[in-house]
Amino acid sequence: MRIGMIGLGRMGMNMARRLLEAGHQVVAYNRTPAKTEELAQTGGEASYSLAELVAKLAPPRLVWLMLPAGEATEGHLQELLTLLQPGDTVVEGGNSFYRDDIRRAEVFAQRGLRYLDAGVSGGIWGLSVGYCTMVGGDRAGFELLEPILKDLAPAEGYMHCGPTGAGHFVKMVHNGIEYGLMQAYAEGFAILKRSPYGQGLDLGALSHLWNQGSVIRSWLLELLEPAFAKDPELSAITGYVDDSGEGRWTVQQAVDSGVSAPVIALSLFRRFESREPNAFEARVLAALRREFGGHPVRSAVPSPGGG
Repeated sequence: MRIGMIGLGRMGMNMARRLLEAGHQVVAYNRTPAKTEELAQTGGEASYSLAELVAKLAPPRLVWLMLPAGEATEGHLQELLTLLQPGDTVVEGGNSFYRDDIRRAEVFAQRGLRYLDAGVSGGIWGLSVGYCTMVGGDRAGFELLEPILKDLAPAEGYMHCGPTGAGHFVKMVHNGIEYGLMQAYAEGFAILKRSPYGQGLDLGALSHLWNQGSVIRSWLLELLEPAFAKDPELSAITGYVDDSGEGRWTVQQAVDSGVSAPVIALSLFRRFESREPNAFEARVLAALRREFGGHPVRSAVPSPGGG
């Protein structure tokens, strides 16, 4: 199949390469032209504007976006609305909020355009092992996209999840679960590290061991093994942990649905905490203990040049 790929970041570039390796024709556009030219060296067709990309695709066109959620995705979709023709299909493969998909699909339908949402998981390893893909939208659109999905995903690695928004909704919850799993591993390894056995324990080897039939074996543990091998103390990185929105949306959905989800919620809040080493709420706690019980507190280190 012939497909336009918009966005050649960590995910989009390798997805385009995987499709090229499977024999598909990929016309690519990226805001940074160097990425487009890089893909062209491996068989892709470069375009340097959305208009050029659309012109290089014969109708009915198939265009897949892999951009950061928010303004970047919204802006590109608005421009595509002015360029595409009735019968064309757009796949939004970033991590958009599912309610944005519902709004966008209605606008696209008014122009005779099909809109599909695709939640994609696989990270930087997807090029070699494939991308687990969760698709929302009408069934006919899913079937149109299926030859692409088959070659992007590993065996049995894609699914039509339901109507518009379902793909990104399922991916949202997937990422919420991911938050909880990662936090559990982080806490467990911290307990091991600070235990009487921590100094003599090879955490990389333990990660490998636990993947040999253990009930907590997982791909995340597979990734921890080389991380510890490269840096046993993880001293080259800080404990600042960002989030890209899906965990927040999952927690909000739990509230809206009346579902108790304390593990996912606390893992999200722990990420917030990681970004502020001397958090105000912690200082409030220290101040309260000092005031009611006379407990000692640690003085803040004056900032350079401060009075």
